[in-house]
Amino acid sequence: MFKPISLYIGLRYTRARRSNHFISFIALVSMIGLTLGVAVLITVLSVMNGFDRELKNRVLGMIPQATVSSTQILTNWPELATKIEKHKHVVGVAPFTQLQGMLTAQGQVSGVMVTGIEPKYEKKVSIIQDHMVEGSIDNLKKGEFGIVLGKQMTDALGLGLNDSITLVLPEATPSPAGVVPRFKRFKIVGIFSIGAEVDSMMGYIALNDASTLLRLPDGAQGVRMKLDDIFAAPQVSQEIVRDLPANFYASDWTYTHGNLFSAIQMEKAMVSLLLFLIVLVAAFNIVSSLVMVVTDKKSDIAILRTLGASPATITRIFMVQGTVIGVIGTVSGAILGIIAASSISGLVGWLNSTLGLNMFDAYFINYLPSYLRWQDVVVIVSLSLGLSFIATIYPAFRAAKIQPAEALRYE
Repeated sequence: MFKPISLYIGLRYTRARRSNHFISFIALVSMIGLTLGVAVLITVLSVMNGFDRELKNRVLGMIPQATVSSTQILTNWPELATKIEKHKHVVGVAPFTQLQGMLTAQGQVSGVMVTGIEPKYEKKVSIIQDHMVEGSIDNLKKGEFGIVLGKQMTDALGLGLNDSITLVLPEATPSPAGVVPRFKRFKIVGIFSIGAEVDSMMGYIALNDASTLLRLPDGAQGVRMKLDDIFAAPQVSQEIVRDLPANFYASDWTYTHGNLFSAIQMEKAMVSLLLFLIVLVAAFNIVSSLVMVVTDKKSDIAILRTLGASPATITRIFMVQGTVIGVIGTVSGAILGIIAASSISGLVGWLNSTLGLNMFDAYFINYLPSYLRWQDVVVIVSLSLGLSFIATIYPAFRAAKIQPAEALRYE
């Protein structure tokens, strides 16, 4: 005879067609519920992980992770950069000078945050050079007044490489005609595409050109840093400023994008909790279906007991049956979820472009990211299997308590 007997009978009960179709329907609903719950949970967590990764790699790859600035122009910024670079968590430093203004060309106007940079240093702290689609940041040279813009910006203004564009600064300049803003003509020497909101709001010019525009001595407003751990940015920046004169102050990415990151983490936690309830409901359906199976199989249980089956054997039979439902539903959901998580970015992107929906215009990136973490898959599958197994305990113990004499009384 097939050993162990509990596994053999449990699998037979799972495969057998029951006279009570309602019980079969409840078992099927339990399996489908587990499949959908696990699949949706894996897919949604992958999308949340995708947003989280894009925020870290793209947005935080362009904006400063941490900065040390001064109330005075830093003409000796290389000395400060060398000192900061000695910190154990700092992997790169670069000078910067920031100014706000408007870009105008061909009757179009767009606001812009312009950063003066030194290309050689900027490559150490930014991902911009890796995302250049035309030109290079190396084309930013002192006195040539070149500018590097995002592709979204140039497309909106109808411009391309080597075209001219006018930067309008908000600082007013007195003239015989009255007070007028300051204008400066620039040549587009590079175009980058990050695939994020920075493509439409940031521009780069040579550091010395930025000082010229602001009518300041050659230097920098501050030094930005790239760290080995972005979450250490507040602590590291404060440690560095603590050893500098009083006119220095620190800032980091948590001031500008911290709320966005916190919102993603909060949404990820809440959505995961809500979707996990689907798995929990499906597990409760396993309880109800097994309770009805136990009721339906009372005579079979009584016969097995009279043939010598122990209560432990009866318990294992029904635990096998419930566990099989959980395993099939969980594995099916995991496979479906992995396929969905791997293809959802391309599918949604295709729908967005084909139907012209513009679904992501309100977000900090212009597409739906997805990043499948196998750790999440393991955790979700383990929880689902664990709940499925726990759901079998009560019906199985109830079956083991059935007395053969009472069950066969009316047979």
